[in-house]
Order: sequence, then structure tokens, then C-alpha cells
Amino acid sequence: MVRFIALVLLAATLWLAWALLIPVAPDAPQLLLFPTGSSSKAIASELERSGVVHSQFAFELLHYALPHKTLKAGEYRFARPASGLEIFDRIARGDVLVRTVVVPEGYNIFEIAAAIEAAGLGKKEEFLDVAMHDTALVRSVDPQAKSLEGYLFPDTYQFSRTMSMRDMAAVMVRRFQKEAQSVGLDADVHRIVTLASIVEKETAAPDERAQVASVYLNRLAKNMALAADPTVVYAAELKGNYRGAIYQSDLQSDSPYNTYKFPGLPPGPIANPGAASLAAAMQPAHTAFLFFVAAGDGSGRHHFSNNFEQHERNVIAYRKAARAR
Repeated sequence: MVRFIALVLLAATLWLAWALLIPVAPDAPQLLLFPTGSSSKAIASELERSGVVHSQFAFELLHYALPHKTLKAGEYRFARPASGLEIFDRIARGDVLVRTVVVPEGYNIFEIAAAIEAAGLGKKEEFLDVAMHDTALVRSVDPQAKSLEGYLFPDTYQFSRTMSMRDMAAVMVRRFQKEAQSVGLDADVHRIVTLASIVEKETAAPDERAQVASVYLNRLAKNMALAADPTVVYAAELKGNYRGAIYQSDLQSDSPYNTYKFPGLPPGPIANPGAASLAAAMQPAHTAFLFFVAAGDGSGRHHFSNNFEQHERNVIAYRKAARAR
């Protein structure tokens, strides 16, 4: 009887050693998502089903033997041979897979939503729903905000699939708050971010941003229409009918973002500006400029003018340069 028990114990020990110490090589790389609230049993079952561990039962026994170790929810990638102990350690450490989302300066909520979807983090419509309606996230920053547009700060983010769309948006908003504090943006936030978003869309040349901001502020001071093309594009995007160019029908749109038709700044930001454009809106150049047009040489720069006559000459020069390219 003693010998039998000893043999059983030896067999059990050998089996556990095989189940937990001998590496398993998955047939192919496995991406497994363990949602928040997943039980150890559910995690162990999925690991065995996917060929990542030898035995669900042995994995559960290990967790039972180490009750102080919590298995972390998240997405994991299993590609190389690993033992059950190594797999357990990875999940207990929360060595989750993250997805990179790059938000360049000037991206709007539609472009960010597309980037979220392209990273495999969910449907763009789900992110847009949060970005367009969950203004509670920015209420302390801008009580006038009609959406999160303008407050999803451009940066490179690392998100996991267990994060909700609201979680991701909140990270971007907190990044904005940190940058706003850094540049000293603490008053007239709605107006400054709105102006900065237009500046961001109008020029990529760092040294021109303060001049572009001055053009729009000079126009506002003279009660002139801003006539900013990016706001017209945004109006079309909000309606879902932007066609890649501005048409006469867009210029006649009744959208309050149509700054050709409606005076003053649009109701809110049209994109998410970076720190340089925020600074330009806060400290614009002191100029008499009222107009600007692209140089037409592919440099991304512009020619500025104080009056319409000079602007017309600059437009002719732009068309000539564009044709010559």
C-alpha cells in the first residue's frame, strides 16, 4: 500500500513537472484576450485550448498554490516555447500586449477614430460616439465644449484592448491638461483652442503659426469673415459628405463651422492642436496681415499681405508656381 501511494505521488509529481516545467511550443503565435473579470478557470481553459499550456488543471492548481498572485486581464501574445510557470508569471505580472496609436498634430476626431480602429482597438464609430458626446471629460477645462475636439492631445499612445473608448479618450484629455498647464493656458481656453486648431490646419511651418494666428485675430478685430478653408472642410466632415475638396455647395453650407458665411470663430475647435499652435494662439505675432496664400513651391509656406490687392498678386504668383511644378 505504501509503495502504491509512493508510486501515485511520484506519478503526480512527474505529471506536474511535465505540465508546468516542460515548455510548450504553440503551433502558431497566439493572441489571447482575457477580459476584465475573467476567472482563473476561464484563463486556464483558454490557455489549454490554444495550445499555450499542457494542462488547464495543472495551471489552476498552481494558481491555487499561489493565492497571492493575481492573474491580470488583458491581451497577451504567445509565440515562443514557454513553460506553464513562465506563462503563469507573465499573466501574474500583467505583461500585456499594447497597441500603438499615433495622433499627429492637427488630427481631428474622425482621423483619431480611424487610427484607433486601425490599431485593432475597436470600431471607429464607438470612439466617435465618446468623442462627440462625452463632454464631461473636459467640463473642468472647457465648460463650453460641444465635443472632445481640440482636447485629444497629439502624441504617441500605448493602449490595451481591455481599455474602453472612454478610457482612451480620457488619457488623451489628461495629456492635453498637462500640456495646457505647461504652456500656461488657464484662461479663455475655448477661444484659444479653437483658434489654435485653425492655425494647426493652416500651416505646418513652425515660424508661421504666430503670423497665421495674427491674420485671424486681425480679421476678427475688423469684423471680417475668417474665410478659413479648414473650417469648411470640418463642416462637411461633420455632415459626412466631405469629398476631398471644397465645392461651392460647401461654401453655401448653413453649418456654423462655415466661416465664409458666418462671422467670428466657429463654435469650437476643428482639430487637435499641438503645443506650438496653442502657443501661437496665446501669443500671436503683431502684424497688420489680413490675408495669406500658399507659396505654391511645395515648401508648405505662405505669402502674407495687408491688403486685398497684394493678396490678389500673391494668388496669381501661387497659381503660376503651382503650374510650373
